[in-house]
Amino acid sequence: MADYKAPLRDIRFVFDELLGADEHYASLPGAEELNQELRDAILDEGAKFCEQTLAPLRRIGDEEGCTWSEDGVTTPGGFADAYQQFIDGGWPGLSMPEQFGGQGLPNSMDLLLSEMLGQANHAWSMYPGLSAGCRETLIEHGSEQLQKDYLMKLVSGDWTGTMCLTEPQGGSDLSFLRTKAEANGDGSYAVTGTKIFISSGEHDMSDNIIHIVLARLPDAPKGTKGISLFIVPKFNLAADGSVGERNTVSCGSLEHKMGIHGNATCVMNFDGAKGFLVGKENEGLKCMFTFMNTARIGTAMQGLNHAEVALQGAMSYALDREAGRSLTGKKSPDRPADKLIVHADVRRMLLTIRSFSEGCRAFIYYLSQQGDKALQGTEEQVKEASDLLALLTPIAKGFMTEVGLEAASHGVQVYGGHGYIREWGMEQNLRDARIATLYEGTTGIQSLDLLGRKIMSDGGANFGKFIAMIGADLEAMDDEFSEPLQKMIAEWTELVGFIGAQAGKSYDEIGSASVDFLMYSGYVVLAWFWGRMGTLANTKLAENDEVFYRGKVATARFYFDKILPRTASHKQTIEKGADSLMSLTDDDFEALAAI
Repeated sequence: MADYKAPLRDIRFVFDELLGADEHYASLPGAEELNQELRDAILDEGAKFCEQTLAPLRRIGDEEGCTWSEDGVTTPGGFADAYQQFIDGGWPGLSMPEQFGGQGLPNSMDLLLSEMLGQANHAWSMYPGLSAGCRETLIEHGSEQLQKDYLMKLVSGDWTGTMCLTEPQGGSDLSFLRTKAEANGDGSYAVTGTKIFISSGEHDMSDNIIHIVLARLPDAPKGTKGISLFIVPKFNLAADGSVGERNTVSCGSLEHKMGIHGNATCVMNFDGAKGFLVGKENEGLKCMFTFMNTARIGTAMQGLNHAEVALQGAMSYALDREAGRSLTGKKSPDRPADKLIVHADVRRMLLTIRSFSEGCRAFIYYLSQQGDKALQGTEEQVKEASDLLALLTPIAKGFMTEVGLEAASHGVQVYGGHGYIREWGMEQNLRDARIATLYEGTTGIQSLDLLGRKIMSDGGANFGKFIAMIGADLEAMDDEFSEPLQKMIAEWTELVGFIGAQAGKSYDEIGSASVDFLMYSGYVVLAWFWGRMGTLANTKLAENDEVFYRGKVATARFYFDKILPRTASHKQTIEKGADSLMSLTDDDFEALAAI
């Protein structure tokens, strides 16, 4: 297995050269001193931790997995020690407010770190990753008392957090939620129910685990309008705020999963566990969206991470492994075979992986800057950034995880039979990648959210603003990128109108078109970033013939030539409508299943 190397050169190209980090932070109140020297120091230290401490535990976590007992869950060897090093380094509080013990940096700096953490060790990174959403939910919706009781320890990393939504009977549909909460008469509530698929729900890496739980109060309205949000600690607090007696919340079992074996995915049982209301009664789903939106951006990042892991492994192997001869003649006549890199199909896979990895990096970093503006920008910046995040988050989550999964599959394929063997690490990357398209809302759910809630609900107004934003970039873009992109955004706009017209006949038309539309959208958004990156790299080449910039231009051209044309099949599928999907009745399917 190739050693992990943090992709610092490309991170800095995207963040500093493409997205203008200096100008970005200078425009944010309180972030003016976050200069390149400070950013580089943070990135260098983060890379060192990821390369030297986390990456060597990646396979160990997969092989050992987590172990359940009545006393709790034990994580794989080295995981707890690595987490203590993470705390000692001050990493959990990087972007948390100083009043709660954090360092007060913008959230985008946390995202830069989280990329490297996830690439080095996906399963391990989920333990601190879930805590971020827990902290942000308490900051935005928690009372002063809850913040006082829990935030300092969450920010320091001494305590970790989870998100407890899913139940056995409901899956993604929270209207089926049964977990109940009853007032104890002292300001606390007794929470009772079972939650499943709870990542990091129980482990031995922190002194306390703070669960954010959705539950129903007595006489609450039916459906999602009757859901409230509660904070339920693993250990109740003593009078001095320290860890006290054990709460009646426990891990009933661990899920036996396809991948991410090093992360404890738990069935959590709440048996009258003491909890406290977060936000207002029956507005839990609204509060939980703070956590869910953070998690969706984090899951989109996982798509990038799996592509980067595939790229590093596949490139290393293709440059070393010898097999067959080049179709244009021997390239290594003194060897029995040429290296894999000479073969056009191997290059196709490598450039596909690279185009997704580097394109998604630009996409997610752009979103991170919008997140900074939404939190601490001017009034105008907050509105514009919030609108952009609402539109682009479902595209990022759905598209990036799908192409990350494709990239992981190509990573296996480059290795041939060795890719199917555990010791090379590519099959683990593929198994780990599969979950990303599922949790935090499947690709289908993200697609319906994009079309129904984010585009159709306002008549496409927010979508139109984004199209205008891309259009304004085209004048500064090289013709080889701007001309096809101009045609593409016109076609994208027409597709929105087409789907809207078809939806007037039947809402099934939206369901039929949604995933194809999301993927179409993702390919166009990445083309926007590749056009910008290719143009910038061409400019840089005029000053310095650096192989990095030549590689960037070549990959941009590959994306426009070989990847962007995929939109044509998505367009054709959308235009064929829902008839063939919906022609069989429910009874027909039952009869077919019985044959």
